Amino acid sequence: MRVLFNGWFWRTPETGSGQYVRCLLMALAQLAPEHEWMVLLPARSAAVTREGRLWLYYVPAMDNHLGKVWWEQATVPWAARRFRADVLHVPYWAPPATVSLPTVVTIHDLIPLLLPAYRGGLGGRVYTALVRATAPRATLLLTDSEAARADIVHHLRTPAGRVRAIPLAADARYAPEALAADAEVLATRNLRPGYALYVGGFDVRKNLGATLSAFARAREVVPEARLVVAGKLPARDTRFMPDPRRLARQAGLSSEAVVFTDFVPEAELPALYRGARAFLFPSRYEGFGLPPLEALACGTPVIAAHTASLPEVVGEGGLLAAPDDVAGLAAALIRLLTDAAFYQEKRAAALTQAARFSWETTARRTLESYTAAITARG
Repeated sequence: MRVLFNGWFWRTPETGSGQYVRCLLMALAQLAPEHEWMVLLPARSAAVTREGRLWLYYVPAMDNHLGKVWWEQATVPWAARRFRADVLHVPYWAPPATVSLPTVVTIHDLIPLLLPAYRGGLGGRVYTALVRATAPRATLLLTDSEAARADIVHHLRTPAGRVRAIPLAADARYAPEALAADAEVLATRNLRPGYALYVGGFDVRKNLGATLSAFARAREVVPEARLVVAGKLPARDTRFMPDPRRLARQAGLSSEAVVFTDFVPEAELPALYRGARAFLFPSRYEGFGLPPLEALACGTPVIAAHTASLPEVVGEGGLLAAPDDVAGLAAALIRLLTDAAFYQEKRAAALTQAARFSWETTARRTLESYTAAITARG
């Protein structure tokens, strides 16, 4: 079987789509080396290279919005025919309108449809309308959770039998065993183990206001508690991207109480997770939610919102509350910070929950989907 991947996000592993395509392809190539794995990559000039068991095909493309649409709607279908692929996998929500072979499309979430703040300007709305119209034409749609699957079936009016939920997994570096370098990672940020942690973006759906308000309440009971907020801070304070430093001040939190790390290299994130007593993630909507799973894999209990996919990811490895239930979020954090037996119980449950997810399983179920797509197209 020859499988062609749209590799638009291949060289941006810091993005969710980039991480997905890289981890999935590596797992697929290891699981089924007898198949041919091809990745189509936008570039300034044409070239062909090999990376392990993957063939990388570089095809000229324009690096702008119009170029991206042309890539998705013209270049990718052309390459699928040119390379005689048996199946095309578009690993993000951008299926071609016309394609002559079995096509599998991964839709991680429907954020632009479900959350008005994420619809963007006219160009963004037109693009969303395009991919919304073309998605049902794919042979199979994959998504990351049962919650996202239900959204796709309902909002895209797609038959349930053509949508499969295949969960993601954390990278192998996220593990409970501390490394020698962990102490240095914490020391450079003047941190001692036992803090509460947030890792993720700062856009409005991440609900950082509730995180900071809940921590402020918890600190009234545990005055020595500290919160670490990791991630590149916004350049401007806007309604869509509120500056968490302002939100912290509004919650009455001092610079001693909250540490803003700004950008943290991917290699250092496991150390931050392992040093945390609890991970806070009251996001209003997630198609999956990799940061909570990464925390669980490091043995850190999660406090998350009882919304969308997060209950599926967190399971018994943490505590859930409504996203605006500041008192409930604070109570969960206080218990994890003060009840050693309960913390150990949840730590064990976190590791058990994380073990349910693996890239090998994700790859196996994705490979099964390719076979099903080929069979469906006859």
